[in-house]
Amino acid sequence: MGVSVVRIRVLVVDDHRIFAESLAAALAAEPDVDVAAAGNGPAALRCLERAAAEGRGYDVMLVDAELGILAPAGGHRAVGPVPVPAPRAGGSGPGDGISLVAGVRADRPSVRTVVLAEKDDPRRAALALQAGACGWVAKDCSLQRLLAVIRGVLRDETHLPAALLTGVLRELLADRKHRSESEELVESLTPREREVLRCMVAGLGRKAVAERLFLSPHTVRTHMQNVLGKLGVHSTLAAVALARRAGVGPADPVVPQEPGLAGDVVERGSQLA
Repeated sequence: MGVSVVRIRVLVVDDHRIFAESLAAALAAEPDVDVAAAGNGPAALRCLERAAAEGRGYDVMLVDAELGILAPAGGHRAVGPVPVPAPRAGGSGPGDGISLVAGVRADRPSVRTVVLAEKDDPRRAALALQAGACGWVAKDCSLQRLLAVIRGVLRDETHLPAALLTGVLRELLADRKHRSESEELVESLTPREREVLRCMVAGLGRKAVAERLFLSPHTVRTHMQNVLGKLGVHSTLAAVALARRAGVGPADPVVPQEPGLAGDVVERGSQLA
């Protein structure tokens, strides 16, 4: 009786058609590798969801660092074992592949992700690792090298080119320092100002913040000005970026309450409950 081969399921996410076809064909030639591909982020997420629902989830996702996640109307499509992603067309700019990595890491932590890059960039590689990537590989690396990385990340290894290691460590240390400084600034805020900051992170405008916190728009404006001043920034966007760096999350969404729940006054007969 023959020994069954444990197959590795790989999803290639790249909107360069020729590159994706060539890479998929090369990987598919391996006796223990099954390959599918998607041409953008939404298509990749659909592939992952469908595969998980069928009980045959992907093991490794290879993601173009420059992937355009926001496809145009009627854009790229996901395809089967022989991938034919549509040609590059638009997208939301560099780095969206890293955003996809972060989303998959949060929703499907069992999927190992490896970022494929056209050039080495310590800053981007550090961002990829922070997003949850297990590796950063040059697109022009050998097939043997890529297969070694695929097999390595399945053993919980992290793979980086040796030439990038020093730069990536420097970036990670700098980010840690900036995060500590940001945390100290956020700690200088009053509890109410921190509430306002969380609302800003959630994208709420002054009127929405006022309604949420039961304050006047004028009071909210004063709190927002105080937040910007204490954080040492000059715009809401900069305040939100600093807050995110310090680990401040958005305010929780408001859940409409049913009549009769806490906070409501309900009349029963001649008495107030």
